[in-house]
Amino acid sequence: MFIKHKEWQNSMNNITRQKPVKEVMTVTAKERLTPHYIRIYLTGHPDTIANIATMTIGVNNKIAIPIDKSQPLNLDDKSSFVIRTYTHRGVDMKKQQIWIDFVAHGDEAPASGWAIHAKVGDELGVMMKPKNKPLFPAVDHFLLVGDATAIPVLGAILESLPSSATGQCIIEVHGEEDEQDLPTSANIAMTWLHHPHPMQGSQLSAVVKTLTLPSSENRRFAYVASEFSSVKAIRQYLKGELGWLKDELYAFSYWKSGVAEDQSASDRRAEKDAD
Repeated sequence: MFIKHKEWQNSMNNITRQKPVKEVMTVTAKERLTPHYIRIYLTGHPDTIANIATMTIGVNNKIAIPIDKSQPLNLDDKSSFVIRTYTHRGVDMKKQQIWIDFVAHGDEAPASGWAIHAKVGDELGVMMKPKNKPLFPAVDHFLLVGDATAIPVLGAILESLPSSATGQCIIEVHGEEDEQDLPTSANIAMTWLHHPHPMQGSQLSAVVKTLTLPSSENRRFAYVASEFSSVKAIRQYLKGELGWLKDELYAFSYWKSGVAEDQSASDRRAEKDAD
């Protein structure tokens, strides 16, 4: 499809060298990037760090959040942790660490609560499947859309885009204080939207509908990741009204308002597959 044969072959070769990751990692540092964004640095076995370094930054993986931090985390005991989907944002082989970014939106959500109170020495389970597929195809124009939960993957895409790429990136966060510096060598117009109550709707789909987007004569690709309702509306607009093809769009809802991740997983998968 979009991936050239040589790139695909190299991807397959890398995957054969990779191994699944299932390890209890330890917090080495914590950084408050913005008022609602926390970066957690983790270390583990050197072989695990080296293995993760071969995988695509920005792909979805699983973390195991301990229910009782006073007890050692046992990944073979499913009753001792809660699973959530997250993106590893980077790897540093020299420092032997990876880092994961968390949206801090209170103690109610397991991942947010864990990150807010995380301390050096705390444990977190990290599970990854071998993944080396590129996050985007080789096209000329990009539309990147997401809320705060999508910043890790959109940041990874922006960093990887060639300088010849053009496009638009729209990200919705709590407020101006939560805007981040997301470097890219591409010619991407950045738009930050502010919405202090993400559980009460989103501006993303309305803003996307105001954009002048490239026609089907152009090589184009959209990456959309946010709350369920926004993703559904944007998918329907791009495909149903503008005629974007399936291969020109990746859209997946990271969460569904008012519903826990494990309870909304089937709805979110069904929406993604509804083409």
